[in-house]
Amino acid sequence: MLVKFANRRNYRSATVRLVICFLIPCPSIGRTHADEPTASDAATRRESVQRLTTNDGVEFGMWGRIDETAQPTLIVLSGTIDATLTSPYFRQCGNQLARDSGWLCVSIDLPCHGTQQREGESGLASWRTRVEGGEDFVKEFNQRMSGVLDFLIEHGYTDPKQVAACGTSRGGFLALHFAASDARVGCAAGFAPVTDLAMLSEFQGAEGHPLTKQLSLVNQADKLAERRVWIGIGDQDQRVSTDAAIHLARQLTIAKSEVELHVFPEPRGHTTPKGAPEMVARWILARANE
Repeated sequence: MLVKFANRRNYRSATVRLVICFLIPCPSIGRTHADEPTASDAATRRESVQRLTTNDGVEFGMWGRIDETAQPTLIVLSGTIDATLTSPYFRQCGNQLARDSGWLCVSIDLPCHGTQQREGESGLASWRTRVEGGEDFVKEFNQRMSGVLDFLIEHGYTDPKQVAACGTSRGGFLALHFAASDARVGCAAGFAPVTDLAMLSEFQGAEGHPLTKQLSLVNQADKLAERRVWIGIGDQDQRVSTDAAIHLARQLTIAKSEVELHVFPEPRGHTTPKGAPEMVARWILARANE
């Protein structure tokens, strides 16, 4: 496992600091991304998103230049199709990959978001509701996402040998889950990713539920064996737990994954540290060209 603490502190001292941060209660708000665009610049960030539907009725969006030949494709996950693909922040490394290397960015609505939001549901709080009802929403998501990838390859949009996935926070959680479930995903990156639902404030009191435990990403480590995974998180991320991300990286290393873990000095808490998207774009291109 390649571990990089951007503040150049040694691993032991950084671990002590992270444990102290972890003991502070997580905030209860749903999103705390400090770099997220505000309403004042909404007009300038809107860009064209092409929507298509698979034969099974799964709606998805595509962003970027669409060529006549099959393209390298980045699955980008955050919330809804539009909120993800029209936002430079949530497109993350997709901005550079699309602009400089002709990658196609693709997204679908996450569980309890957009078209997948049932009456009365609202984001992560409803993930808990589904878990407590015994509903494996990750399995259902993986099936929808695999169906979209089938469609993209079958219709000549996507080069099946160049598929990557990334996601922010909850999107990172699902991006890594999808990579574990579909071997066509060559590499996956999580930006300040949720790695264990039990760390979320929405799951306080449900940490011991069997499905909460089952859906922890550490249980996918064996399925990511010999795969390529990048994890980047701030050193003070109390929302999703910096320690939980480090623990996942350790388990992936034990499973023989090729892991890069970057812990950035980030006083803003739960956000994508500056420079991380560009770092991942280079990381993905290096692996796609091997």
